[in-house]
Amino acid sequence: MKNLFIVYGFLALMAAACGSGPAQGENNGTPSVPAAVVSASASAPVVVEEQFDASTITQEEFDHTMIDVRAFIVELNGIVRRRDYDGWVAHLSPSYFQMVNSPAFLLRISQTSERLRTRNIVLLSARDYFMQVVVPSRTDDRIDDIEFISRTRVKAFTLNPKGQRLRLYELENLGSGWRIVN
Repeated sequence: MKNLFIVYGFLALMAAACGSGPAQGENNGTPSVPAAVVSASASAPVVVEEQFDASTITQEEFDHTMIDVRAFIVELNGIVRRRDYDGWVAHLSPSYFQMVNSPAFLLRISQTSERLRTRNIVLLSARDYFMQVVVPSRTDDRIDDIEFISRTRVKAFTLNPKGQRLRLYELENLGSGWRIVN
């Protein structure tokens, strides 16, 4: 919070040093810029965001989110077991689906997956990715822990037999429920 006041103080000094602009209430035809945007140069604005403090999550919020995320994963496991491509897509954020369906992503997975390379499988679509990568590896996922990234976004982990935390998903509650975002 203290850093935020320093940033805003710096912004106020910068604004004062830049000379006068339109009088208060006037609009010179250019859209206003939110105070959180600091212009490093005219062509490359830099957004200053407040850091999320996970310690602000109460035990009750953590427990409730863990229950929701576990239920989401149980549902997702059933979808994957049934090979329900449309059901799987419905559980993805639009940006994640776009990434999974991109030719560059599909080529990278085709080239780096030992299983796909030894079988000469080349992924051409998100459906191929689902059938060849997700179905064989994601039918029995289990969530042992979550880590809050923001109030609406979590990383979901499982523990392997050695007790190591392995990240399974990054999930975000987009208002209509949890979706895979990464």
